[in-house]
Amino acid sequence: MSIRILYFGRLREDMGIPGEMLEPPAQACDVKSLRAQLVARGGASAVALGSGKAVRVSVNQDLARDDTPVKAGDEIAFFPPVSGG
Repeated sequence: MSIRILYFGRLREDMGIPGEMLEPPAQACDVKSLRAQLVARGGASAVALGSGKAVRVSVNQDLARDDTPVKAGDEIAFFPPVSGG
């Protein structure tokens, strides 16, 4: 079973894709390690999700922190911070 990853806003534009499917790593995974895995691929992933980039994350449509677990079957969404007024 895979992890479904979605990209929104400028991240979708930077990545050049609306989303992708990814096989979860064999070892335990959390949001921080998943993001690091995506950045390690280089290219658009490193540019869009790299260090210093402000990015929010949700797991199964709930806002997530770096230590939120990620497992097979989860839907992960990356999106830019949103402000309103």
